[in-house]
Amino acid sequence: MYAIIETGGKQYWVVPGEILQVEKLTAQEGAEVTFKALWSASQDEKSASVAKSPAAKVTARIIRHLKGPKIIVYHKKTKKAYEKASGHRQELTEIEVKDIQLS
Repeated sequence: MYAIIETGGKQYWVVPGEILQVEKLTAQEGAEVTFKALWSASQDEKSASVAKSPAAKVTARIIRHLKGPKIIVYHKKTKKAYEKASGHRQELTEIEVKDIQLS
């Protein structure tokens, strides 16, 4: 069973038990969050058929909040003695996908 969810302006392909890092969510660590699936599918163990469902809910647990790697942004204009450097660390949330409920 898998689903495609959208959070933070990005789409993620998720399966139950998967741990992934998404854009920062406002909920506290240990809280349960629910995402609306854009698309989902499940496969029966007994048969090779695949059931597709456009409406499903994905339940996940927030593990921790963290920061991503530092990215250096550097601007320079040649022959003008202009140099500017700055850095950025994106705030992320690590979640564990618990369950996908087909509707």
